[in-house]
Amino acid sequence: MRWIFLLLLVLNLFYYVWHQQQAPMRAKEVAPLALLRSGQGDIRLLSESAVPLPREQPRAALEDTVCLFLGSFEQRAAAQALEQRLISLDIRSSVQAIDATAGVDYWVYLPPLASRQASLRLLKELQARKIDSYIIAEGELANGISLGIFPRSDSAQSVVERLRGAGYEPLLKELSRAERSYWVRVAPESRRLAEDSLLQRLALDFKGLQHQIKPCESIARPSRIE
Repeated sequence: MRWIFLLLLVLNLFYYVWHQQQAPMRAKEVAPLALLRSGQGDIRLLSESAVPLPREQPRAALEDTVCLFLGSFEQRAAAQALEQRLISLDIRSSVQAIDATAGVDYWVYLPPLASRQASLRLLKELQARKIDSYIIAEGELANGISLGIFPRSDSAQSVVERLRGAGYEPLLKELSRAERSYWVRVAPESRRLAEDSLLQRLALDFKGLQHQIKPCESIARPSRIE
């Protein structure tokens, strides 16, 4: 009886060991099958994916928003000469006037008095003391007295101090000095025709010619054509 019990025990141990060795194999066999049933094991082309792939912005659309500018010219006639040169080469272009701040002037003045008659009396007094002055005719300072416009701050400040020493109270105001220049804008569809070799030839005929590529509605600091 004891031998039968031992035999059954050995068989149970053997079955247990055999079962533990076979379990991982079944797991490996079932896992890929589950993937196939859920559809995760399918192979799909990128073109079949539901998620759209990012695309680069068309280069042509980008180029349509920027223009080539050539300049600058102090006289419109010089810009028009370049425009006609480009048109003769089938390059669409147009002349644009650009006003830019070229610096600051300093205005020394006396504010308006209660009436024009009072300002005229003060003007006569200043002129009698050999102080350059004149009545401001219009604007927010009408009937005030201008004492000069100076390109340098120290020169204007010197006049202010001298007048204060004479018993007056002048004021100082900064004025932006505008400078107009002319540029030739090449249309976006003609930019490809304005190659570097052409720009080099134009630089020989138009001294100091500069170029820049910027949004069509704006002009920034230019780049000189060497």
